[in-house]
Amino acid sequence: MTSKDNSKAALIDSLNGLLADSFALYLKTKNFHWHVRGPQFHDLHLLFDTHATEVFAMTDLVAERVRKLGGKTMTSIGSIAARTTIADEDDTSLDAMAMVRQLFEDNTAFVGTLKAIKELAGEAGDNATDGMIDDWTDQTEQRAWFLREILA
Repeated sequence: MTSKDNSKAALIDSLNGLLADSFALYLKTKNFHWHVRGPQFHDLHLLFDTHATEVFAMTDLVAERVRKLGGKTMTSIGSIAARTTIADEDDTSLDAMAMVRQLFEDNTAFVGTLKAIKELAGEAGDNATDGMIDDWTDQTEQRAWFLREILA
């Protein structure tokens, strides 16, 4: 295997990790959308839904990028669970600010993942993935910013 082949394989693997994280972040954000309560219910309910929609929109783009590069994608809930770095949250009684804090931390970590993948895309000479990562990073940084400002 050449260095270029190794770079491409590493990029495909990291994109599959991103796909797993995208699905997990989507579900966690939707979970909080469904279970948020308290004085900021209306605003957070709508914000979480907007964020979930944005994250879900990424999933198909990430999966199609993997396929365009010649790789195979996640195939099941089990394969997603095995790869994600986003921690599950099954406690439906969390207060709203605990939800906001978790999503802030998850989105901040997601930015780090995106930046690492951007480096791999550069090593693989994949300009298309590199450009897409810029858009996804900007979206994720905006989500983290909104959440951070709620916590201030």
